[in-house]
Amino acid sequence: MSNAKKRFLVTGLGLWCALSLFGCAESRQPDQTRVPGVIVAHSPASSGVYLGSPALAVLPGGEYVASLDYFGPGTEMNTNSIYRSSDQGTTWSKLTEIKGQFWSSLFVHRGMLYVLGTSKRYGSIVIRRSTDGGATWTTPTDHSTGLLRSDSMYHCAPVPVVQNRGRLWRAFEKQTGEWPSGFQALVLSAPAEADLLSAESWTSSNGLVWGGWEPCKGWLEGNVVVTPEGTLVNILRVHERVRGGKAAMMTLSEDGTTLSFDPATGFIDFPGGCKKFTIRRDDVSGLYWSLTNWVHPDDEGGDVERTRNTLALISSSDLRHWLIRSVLLHSPDPRQTGFQYVDWLIEEDDLIAVSRTAYDDGLGGAHNSHDANYLTFHRVRGFRLRDDLTTDRTSDPSVEPGGLR
Repeated sequence: MSNAKKRFLVTGLGLWCALSLFGCAESRQPDQTRVPGVIVAHSPASSGVYLGSPALAVLPGGEYVASLDYFGPGTEMNTNSIYRSSDQGTTWSKLTEIKGQFWSSLFVHRGMLYVLGTSKRYGSIVIRRSTDGGATWTTPTDHSTGLLRSDSMYHCAPVPVVQNRGRLWRAFEKQTGEWPSGFQALVLSAPAEADLLSAESWTSSNGLVWGGWEPCKGWLEGNVVVTPEGTLVNILRVHERVRGGKAAMMTLSEDGTTLSFDPATGFIDFPGGCKKFTIRRDDVSGLYWSLTNWVHPDDEGGDVERTRNTLALISSSDLRHWLIRSVLLHSPDPRQTGFQYVDWLIEEDDLIAVSRTAYDDGLGGAHNSHDANYLTFHRVRGFRLRDDLTTDRTSDPSVEPGGLR
């Protein structure tokens, strides 16, 4: 074959490939019409950038602020993004990205917005403050500006920051070995009137090491909760991949320095307890509520830790006995779908929430149920009245556009 013919074939092949790729790109636009809730952010699985750690706060003026971080092979696992909604979650806009912030909670204290978590995956503990609703933030450069613990290897999730006894309380773990059996559970606290950016304001409890209680493998992502008796406990996710319905309840001393656990009484039945959850108390009903990845009967028999395709509303009067009130979201596909790591707040008669959502986007969907491609916002109207186990919400008249569906 002559060189001219070779050049023609190579050129033609290159042009065909280019046109084919262009055609594929044109035809493979996201199809987000079936994604539940309001889409805050989307990242296709092909990017290698997965969306994690959803957190939610409501500003004094009524605006909503949400945050997420990025994990996966396309990331450095050290960046947090902030979003804001001025129309009660109907639309969202991205405000900023924060380098050096990960696994973080959002909370409002004395009219100012804070983000509290780690500096990176297994990093230092850092806190930042915003006085303009999340657009700009302080930088934790030292122990007086938000670098609370400079020794690394801390772990956490967007868990509640609780005010009680004149102090703010928040759970962490320190990694001292394998995930998660090497996690030491601990709680940090600071006086409510103190400078929260000063490391000296924060007191740490002791670290509690996992005791090797089979078949469970460790604890993580604790929630500080005020009990009906007024004491403080730390309730943690318990890693177990067969049944997956346990949590661990630790007792915190009044001064916040001593965390203790009794394995004879500390393990509680908790639907979906092997996956991250948020517990908060409702002053109106007097009940404790959570949104969890309970394993639906149709999905039993698989890896329960990765079965995150059902989002259930549960409640308790005493933190030890939990009732499944309603299935809010369910997909028949536990491998590629997940409504997980949900952070939520009570707003009058509604519950508002943000979810790390793995769902079909018309581009092949999420990498898997764990590696989410969406951050979504949801509203559960009249949540206190929900008391059913139906998984079909499509005909529910309380579900409106922009709400839970």
